[in-house]
Amino acid sequence: MSSDAPAGGRRRAGASAPHSIEQVLAAARQGVHRLAPEDLHAAQAQGAHVLDLRSAATRESEGHIPGATVIERLVLEWRLDPSSAHRMAGGPEHGDLVVMVCNEGFYSSLAARDLHDLGFHRATDLIGGFRAYADAGLPTAAEPTREVL
Repeated sequence: MSSDAPAGGRRRAGASAPHSIEQVLAAARQGVHRLAPEDLHAAQAQGAHVLDLRSAATRESEGHIPGATVIERLVLEWRLDPSSAHRMAGGPEHGDLVVMVCNEGFYSSLAARDLHDLGFHRATDLIGGFRAYADAGLPTAAEPTREVL
C-alpha cells in the first residue's frame, strides 16, 4: 500500500489521489484482530456482540448465526452510539467486543472501521463472513435471534 493510502481506510478531505477498494480494505483492517469462524462461538460465550449486516434476502435463503443480532447497515451507528437517542436496548459499550458479519467478510471490515470512529476500539469482523461460517459446518438457525431495524 502506498503512503497515499487513506488513514483508517477513510477518504479524508484534501486526499491527494484516489484509492482502490483493496487499499481501503487493507487500511481498514490494519491493526485489527479479525475473528475466524471457528472462534466466534467462544467469543459469544465471553460476551461478544455479533451483528449481522446481510440483506434480508440473503439471510432468508442462507440462515442466521445463533445469538447474532440482525441490524440494518443504514442505522448501525445510530443504534450503537451510547449517546444516540436511537440507541438499541442492550447495545454494546465502547469496551465490548463487537463482531460484524456480512456475506464474505468485506463489507463488515468497513463497518468495523466505522465503529472504530465511534470509539468501539474492539470492533472487528468475521473472516470470510457468514458463508465461511456456514461452510465450516458451524450451527445456523432459520430465524434470527434478534432484529434491530
